[in-house]
Amino acid sequence: MKHLIFIIGLFTSLIHAQNIAYVDSRYILDNIPEFNAAQEELNNLSIEWQEEIDLLKNDVEKLYRTYQAEQYLLPEEKKKQREELIILKEKEVKILTKQRFGPDGDLYNRQQALIQPIQELIYTAINEFADEAKYDIIFDKSSELIMLFSHPELDKSDEIIEKLGY
Repeated sequence: MKHLIFIIGLFTSLIHAQNIAYVDSRYILDNIPEFNAAQEELNNLSIEWQEEIDLLKNDVEKLYRTYQAEQYLLPEEKKKQREELIILKEKEVKILTKQRFGPDGDLYNRQQALIQPIQELIYTAINEFADEAKYDIIFDKSSELIMLFSHPELDKSDEIIEKLGY
């Protein structure tokens, strides 16, 4: 029993000896003008590329409706040509959609180019802040980590924004 009390006491003292803080990376990002500009650029690109894809889809639908209306009047060779054209156009839509919005598509690559440098700046600022202020652990409030309670004094988001020069 004495060993258990000793271990609990030791564990408790170790927890209290650590200097802990948290930041809200969503709040920090929202206060960086470059991030907001990057988000706007990404939204505009997304809209532009979606409109491009929608136009191609509309073209495919028109080809298909025309084909359906005329298929009984067309010779077999013409029917086959139109069917192949429709299939080709549908493939083009799928390829373009994947190229623009796929896992390694244009939007993802542009997002990486615009946002990753900002995230690296924040990460560096947090590390420097933790070293300077002797913090052992800094949590991110906006991540999937569940914080059931957090005292506002432990929120160091404004200090990070200040360290970044904003």
